[in-house]
Amino acid sequence: MKTVFGLNAVRKEFPVTTRMLYLDSAHQTPLALSVRDAVLTFYNEALEMAGPKPIWMRRAEETRVALAEFIGASADEILYTKNTSEGLNIAANALPLKAGDNVLMIEGDHPNNAYAWLNLCRKGVEVRFIKLNGEDSVASAATFAPHIDSRTRAISLSHVTFHAGQRHQIADIGTLCKKHGIYLVIDAMQSIGVLPIDVKELGVSLMAAGCHKGLLVSQGMGFLYVSKEVENLQPAFLAMSGMAHPPADYIATPDDMELRPAAGRFEMGNHNLPNLHALSASLALINKVGVRNIEEHVLLLGDRLLTALDALGVKVIGPRDRQHRAHIYVLDLPVNEWVDYLAQNQVRVSAERGGVRISFAIFNNSIEVDRLVELIKLRLAKEIVAGTPEGDSLLTSIQN
Repeated sequence: MKTVFGLNAVRKEFPVTTRMLYLDSAHQTPLALSVRDAVLTFYNEALEMAGPKPIWMRRAEETRVALAEFIGASADEILYTKNTSEGLNIAANALPLKAGDNVLMIEGDHPNNAYAWLNLCRKGVEVRFIKLNGEDSVASAATFAPHIDSRTRAISLSHVTFHAGQRHQIADIGTLCKKHGIYLVIDAMQSIGVLPIDVKELGVSLMAAGCHKGLLVSQGMGFLYVSKEVENLQPAFLAMSGMAHPPADYIATPDDMELRPAAGRFEMGNHNLPNLHALSASLALINKVGVRNIEEHVLLLGDRLLTALDALGVKVIGPRDRQHRAHIYVLDLPVNEWVDYLAQNQVRVSAERGGVRISFAIFNNSIEVDRLVELIKLRLAKEIVAGTPEGDSLLTSIQN
């Protein structure tokens, strides 16, 4: 399989590749050496001088600029958060929704997206779940259009689903939302760092993501994109850092309550500085490789996996069309026994909704795909009754 970038050099950044077959990046990616070093730089500075805070804050803003550029936004449209869930909750509570309004969602999307909106039911907001036609279906404007009425205020869904890997047609949905004056709120947890994202081209109003998957950072760091075109957003929490004119004497009064524009009004003060150092390094690594190259790489690995699984008769849950998938492939195999079997052979995967989830990343290669396929063939051969023509044939193919 032809690689689209210097894969061997990238793999050296990830020591995990020398110890196991890591196919679980839809859950959490391991650290790269350069990312770890960036975090160590921060902690060494903290150890030696209790922190050059002005320098740290300057780096935080430089990282904000880099992250904004990475998704086609401006720096004042980026808010740092702890994770995707926090970002989605900030978004849901900031929109000017009132009793009788409704929000459209996909049935079975990530629960933390759903709960952010279901929490508004206590205010009289209705959440309408739309069912897709199977795990291989993707959402488009046609999915939502029949369900929009005069009280529909927002559509919220994942860009790429965590459980079957569907890549929903966000730009198409964004055009629909613009036509009807509806907010589009996106969970980009599974797509950020894996697929190219331009929030302006997608027509996104707000977009939340964590950084511990495709962005290669440890847990505890996320961001929320807030389009400057979205007006009347009210933060559920308020701090001095969110004020347009914070008091120089640090004495709060009700005289000037003007908020900062866009994402700035949601700022709550000190950031996760260690992980911001990590994010700066990870963005540098991803940009060096190129996110479009990463997309093509994981799709090529998926092509190879799908072809091999078809030959084995192993069904894959989720879409097969390249434009509708990304890096996640769920094998229709008994979860408990197969996850344990793969773990015993130093293969890290996840169990998701009755299937074995394989998720590729920047550091995986075709040899690892072939190794996974051989392990599957071996287990399948053992499951076939010994002495049958099918069993003998499969065992012979493995031995050869």
